[in-house]
Amino acid sequence: MEFFTKVTAPKASFKIDYTSHIAFFGSCFADNISAQFYARKFHVLANPFGTVYNPVSMARQIHRIVEGKLFGNEDVFQGSRVTTDAPSPWHCWDAHGSLSASTREECIANLNAATARAREFLQKADVVFITLGTAFVYFLKSSGEAVSNCHRQNQSLFDRRMISVEEATQALENIVQDLRKICADTRIVFTVSPLRHMADGAHENSLSKSTLQLAIHGAIKALDGLSGQAIGYFPSYEIVIDELRDYRFYADDMIHLSKTAEDYIFERMAETFCDERTRRDIAAVEKFMKMAKHRIVSPANANEFLQKIENEVHALEVKIPGLDLHEGEKLP
Repeated sequence: MEFFTKVTAPKASFKIDYTSHIAFFGSCFADNISAQFYARKFHVLANPFGTVYNPVSMARQIHRIVEGKLFGNEDVFQGSRVTTDAPSPWHCWDAHGSLSASTREECIANLNAATARAREFLQKADVVFITLGTAFVYFLKSSGEAVSNCHRQNQSLFDRRMISVEEATQALENIVQDLRKICADTRIVFTVSPLRHMADGAHENSLSKSTLQLAIHGAIKALDGLSGQAIGYFPSYEIVIDELRDYRFYADDMIHLSKTAEDYIFERMAETFCDERTRRDIAAVEKFMKMAKHRIVSPANANEFLQKIENEVHALEVKIPGLDLHEGEKLP
């Protein structure tokens, strides 16, 4: 007996394995799902300019990366909010505060370093996941340009509105075209974040998510024929709203997903994008990572344990093409 309706996620026409380079752009849901792949030692690029929620800002970021245009003095500003005796940091409207800095020069250096890393990765990316969070966008009154982050500046500087389906569709088409410039073979997967933006109101959140859904549908339809099966959609939104509708799958704030829900989404993605062999490889890596994090109680056994770890690393890296267990995280 089935007690819920399982959302269908058709098998992808391409496969992800440990040789794949996987990029993620988008909301905090993109951060969470990319972390699932990263924890299992896939080659991952996640939000090089920080979390970004709307398609217009995302298109601006990706265009800048693809063009390789350097950031300069005109692209940064010093914040006006002073809460301590220290000078206000320098920011960029196109980037998250994690790239801000105490000096203009350092901020620009951070931005250009992020651009260079992202451009190098995208040139060899096998698949790019675009996760859309909201259709509400902040625009600078002074220039009319969309911003990715307001950096807690005075709200009088901005106009905030929900963009139209046509505007969102155009942004997504621009993203696809730019990504194809830097790597013609890149597969692109759109998805809508299941995290609700309740600060906008329940009805407005529904309108926003619907706008994103329609925009994705329109972009895929408009680009059909130019891309074959290289552009697709993964129903993360539908899986959460339908299969995981119970609040036990949410974190304490009742907005973000619990770890159980994130693990389930990853499992569904693995079923969609990975073949049976890769899923077995994932299970082997998970088992190894659990063993590698084992706490050494007796110092007398430390050398033996470390040697066991190194032997297992070598065996897995020989067995699984593309796997690098030392990437991004030091092992014991």
